[in-house]
Amino acid sequence: MNSADLTTYIQDRVPLCGTLHIHAEKLDADEVVLWLDWAADLCTSNDMLHGGAVMALADSAGGAAAMANLPEGALGTSTIESKTNFLGAIRNGQVIATSRPLHVGSSTIVIETEIRNNDKLVAKVAQIQTVLRPRN
Repeated sequence: MNSADLTTYIQDRVPLCGTLHIHAEKLDADEVVLWLDWAADLCTSNDMLHGGAVMALADSAGGAAAMANLPEGALGTSTIESKTNFLGAIRNGQVIATSRPLHVGSSTIVIETEIRNNDKLVAKVAQIQTVLRPRN
């Protein structure tokens, strides 16, 4: 799929991605890349992108990476833990989240996400996704 098709795909499945104008560049089992543009309506004081917008981008990328790695028979995934280390403010440009799986198990998937702004590392996120299975 091309970038426009990937963006439609992620925005259809995660409506918040549409609300935040998150775009998809890559959706593979080994790596997911999502991005958004800095926008004034996503900011807190001093024209800094709100941390919640950054975390929503990271969680969306991490969730997509977990979905791409679901074991057979799983229905989906849900974030059960997320830790973000902010390393810098975002005041302009494009914000890119790159997620990679660190562990893919039968009950949990661990994802690491780097957030970059204008090629500068501005946040690191580690999250654990639970694997959702049918109830008996």
